[in-house]
Amino acid sequence: MAERRTNLALLGLLVLAFVTGVASWLVGSALVRWIVLAHGVVGLGIVALAPWKRTIARRGLARRRPGRASAITFAALIVTSIVAAMIHVTGIVRSVGTFSPLGIHVATAIAAIAVGGAHVVQRPVRPRTTDLSRRNLLRSGAVLGAGAAGWLALAGVLRATGAPGADRRATGSFETGSGDPARMPVTQWLNDSIQELDPASWRLHVLNGARSYPVDDLVAFDDTLRATLDCTGGWYAEQEWRGARLDRLLEGAGGESILVRSVTGYSRRFARSEASALLLATHVGGVPLSAGHGAPARLVVPGRRGFWWVKWVTAIDVNGEPWWWQPPFPLT
Repeated sequence: MAERRTNLALLGLLVLAFVTGVASWLVGSALVRWIVLAHGVVGLGIVALAPWKRTIARRGLARRRPGRASAITFAALIVTSIVAAMIHVTGIVRSVGTFSPLGIHVATAIAAIAVGGAHVVQRPVRPRTTDLSRRNLLRSGAVLGAGAAGWLALAGVLRATGAPGADRRATGSFETGSGDPARMPVTQWLNDSIQELDPASWRLHVLNGARSYPVDDLVAFDDTLRATLDCTGGWYAEQEWRGARLDRLLEGAGGESILVRSVTGYSRRFARSEASALLLATHVGGVPLSAGHGAPARLVVPGRRGFWWVKWVTAIDVNGEPWWWQPPFPLT
């Protein structure tokens, strides 16, 4: 009985960890602080269950039941994901070869979803109405309480030791290159590669080509905006960006949403009402964008994570689709 409850509790915590992890990328408001906090508490709650799960796993491995391989793989992925998250939180190690600890955390968590699904199918644990008893709810609260206590203790240790992790942003990201664009990391979403575009021949096509702007025309708008680029890779940088606001580029055009496309085919959609808050930047920190940072022009989206900041923009259109009619995260 205890084995079944432990497995159910672990499954519930893993689902909560996934939901809060995804939400921390989607939410760009003050709520992100609490979502990241919840994600950390849930993660440490999983650690708190480890002694009980270890006993269950030892008995299960001795019986050599179907699903043994998936169980071992699932456990290895979860442990790797949690260890990578802890390394990221301290800030002591910022990269492991070409990968960041946060990247390893996310990659192993995604892999664990697929393996965990197979494991649950092979060894199903069916909920019962008695699982919602007062005693079990108190036990669940105790596990989350242990996670919260662990999170507070970790935060206290980071502050007391002066570890870099004590200065993380609410999103968990570390400051890198604020006011110094050359120090900003060069990152792309998934499979995009750096585009070397010729500014002299490049054109921005607006409203299905009804308007066309060379880079010098965008520079002439001279709109400026101070905004923080917060990458899902775990770093952020506050910069002054200069270029043209989208409401000026789209003046007189109606529609429900704005579609911003990159030369790579990457795109993001925004509500038409957001146009005045969005900037198509040609410069950062007083100098032209580099190819790695999106030259000749990239989108600046205050309050949103880095994957909304489309690089190497080639077209901006307005149409009748709602802004949310797109995957929450780009698929390529």
